[in-house]
This record gives sequence, C-alpha cells and structure tokens, in this order.
Amino acid sequence: MIVQLVDAAAPTCGGKAGALGAMLRACLPVPDGVVVPLAAYREATGHLGLPRLARGSGDGDAARRAIAAGPLPDGLRTELARELDRLGDPPVAVRSSASDEDLTHASAAGQHETVLGVQGVDAVADAVRACWASLYSSGAIAYRGGRGGSVRAGRLSPARRGTSEEPAMAVIVQRLVDADVSGVMFTGPGGATRVEASWGLGTSVVGGTVSPDAYEVLADGTVRRAPGDKRTRVDRVGSRVVETDVPAGQRLRLTLDDTTVGRLAALGQQVATLIGGHVDVEWAVAAGRVSLLQARPVTAAPPQVRPSGTARVPASSSMLIGSAGSRGTVTGVVRVVRGPDDFARASAGDILVCLWTDPSWTPLLGVVGGVVTQTGGALSHAAIVAREHGIPAVLGVPDALTRLRDGDRVTVDGTAGTVTIDRA
Repeated sequence: MIVQLVDAAAPTCGGKAGALGAMLRACLPVPDGVVVPLAAYREATGHLGLPRLARGSGDGDAARRAIAAGPLPDGLRTELARELDRLGDPPVAVRSSASDEDLTHASAAGQHETVLGVQGVDAVADAVRACWASLYSSGAIAYRGGRGGSVRAGRLSPARRGTSEEPAMAVIVQRLVDADVSGVMFTGPGGATRVEASWGLGTSVVGGTVSPDAYEVLADGTVRRAPGDKRTRVDRVGSRVVETDVPAGQRLRLTLDDTTVGRLAALGQQVATLIGGHVDVEWAVAAGRVSLLQARPVTAAPPQVRPSGTARVPASSSMLIGSAGSRGTVTGVVRVVRGPDDFARASAGDILVCLWTDPSWTPLLGVVGGVVTQTGGALSHAAIVAREHGIPAVLGVPDALTRLRDGDRVTVDGTAGTVTIDRA
C-alpha cells in the first residue's frame, strides 16, 4: 500500500512521483516522502462502478462523491500512520500523481488536487481521497477528453484514446517546505532557464494569482530580471494555508538574488539531463536552502522572455502590455468572465478576459480564441494549458478588467505579450 518516494517509478506510481523518485536517487534536493501507488487507488475504487474516463464521459460529480466517501484499502491507514511517525509527523503536502499526467505530450497541469499543510493520519487519509476523487473533476475530464481547441490545434493528445486502459491516481505524501520564496522554472534551448518567483508557497505562481518576478538565466550565467507586482502571498499557518497581503514595500522587491537564481538554473539543467529533455520544475527556498518539489517534461515551450514588470500603459493608449504566455496572434471580441457563473456567456473564438483562471476553467480554453489575464505569469498552469491548446495568451496585464470591456474588438499577440484595442 506504500512505496518510499526514493523507490517510486512511473509505471506503479505515476509520472510525477516517478520523476521525484529519479531525482532523489540522483541525490537532488527533494523533500522526503512516500507514495500511495496506483494499485491502492484501483483497489479502493474497483468495486464502485465508476464511469469511463478515457472518453471524457460519465457522471463526474457522483464519482467524486463515491470516492470521497469510500473506505481506504485494508492496511493503508496503518501504513500511513507508520510512515508519518517515521517522518516525525510533520505538516505534509499531498499531491496527485495520475497515470496520465506529466507526460511528454500532455501535462494535465493543475487539473488534479494538491492539499498543503496536512498533519495527522486522519487528515492525510482525507487528502488522499481528495486526490483520488480529483481524477473526476470537470476540468480533468475536459482536459483528458481533448475537446475543442486542443484537438483543433493538434497539440494536446487525449490520453489513451481508443484503449481500454483507464487512468488511475497515485498520491504523493511529502514533507512540506515552509517556503520564504517559491516558484517555477523552465529549461529551454541553448542552456537557458526561465524562472518565475513570488513570496511564500508556490500556489500563487502556479495558480496565476500574482504577477511574479521573471528571470532568464543564459548559458553563460548572465541573469536578466524584471520585478512582478506580488500583491498577495500564501503561507502555512498551523494546519491551514492562508493568503495575506504583501506589504507595499515588498510587492515590487525582487524575491531572489542572482546567486540563488543561478543555483536554481543549475539544478534545473541537472533535472533536464536526468529526465532527458526540457523540464518544468517547481521549487521552494526556505532559510536559504533550495528544494525541488516537482518536475515534468515541457509540453509546449513559452515565448521568449519579455516580462511585463510593473509598467502601466497610459490610459489613452490602445495597447496593453503583459507577459507573453502562448505564441500566436488572434483577433476577436472580448468576453469578460469573472467566475463560473459567466462561463455560458463565452462563445467560440471570443477573447477570454479574466483576473486569473483555475483548473475548473479548462473547458473554456477549448472554446475561446485567446486568453488575457490581469495577474499571472507565463509559467502558470493557465499559460501551460493555453500553449497545449495552441491559443494565444497574454498574462499579467495591469488593469485588464477595467481597460477591456465586453464587446471590444482586440488583437492578442501572445508572442509579443500585447493586447491592442480597436474601438473605431
């Protein structure tokens, strides 16, 4: 029922855990933990008569409820308790490691559950069930089905389409790093590495709820940098994860010095060599120590780094500037979406304008022609999924929700990071 993280391999523990296991075996700085393997999920859910997922069909809500209310396999709780005791019963991060995520052609970035700051065997058991159940979230099913733009672009290949094998969910239980700074890095051609960073835990960077600092480390060690406007941060407080405002004096201050950025880039290149291709790595820094939390293949590379910083475009200008998130240019009509209640207002080819997106918005990315967000960076989950769908995206556009109105006709240049308004 339990596999040590250092022993994890993709065939039994999913791609995410498999990558972490390989990194631990290579003596890279990965926090210790264990994995509840794919076999445990199959044992726990085999009798539930769950709907087929490879075709993106079935009643996901009913499936999630059944899994969340179901029992753990015999012995799993006991083994979890023993392993947590071995670790000293610390706060942990409980993360998905599905059989069909973190693949070379489809990342499923942000589509499954992550639960941070969990402590105690009962809470960990509940978090394991939550990760299992997230296999049936609406966003995960839509992503897996390869609907709309993903099929049209020919980039996002539906996992296991036409086969009888159903996806399964392993779960990583890993010591939580109470980060001072955290974020994401992408390795790229020519030995360059792109890094995005913000204060606190990494959920604000991967979720796109802040506009992060952006760095580019070239092969010769040269560091290019631009500060983001980091208005909030996420931290663990006891058994809770709490979002707070960042003091005004820290919002525009760079989170990393060049030495730390260089250390991150060197680790990223080591992971790329280990995995055998460009990689997307989540990382954290606590008390000066770097930890690597996750690594997966880069499915679609971001455009050249042109971070927006914090400069605002004059109110009379017809051009808004953000971070280039997904290549291409598209012209369409703005549809401002402030939450799920607005989803039905979006039509094929619209330009989705929003504060930021979360995984429940995935079905929209298969419909709209382009994406503009007010916060977020090019390495956030929304940008990754937009690239896989092949639709232009510009992230972190200051005042996007006030400058852009329903019905405006705009041109989104996801390569240059610009949005041009045509109100003539």
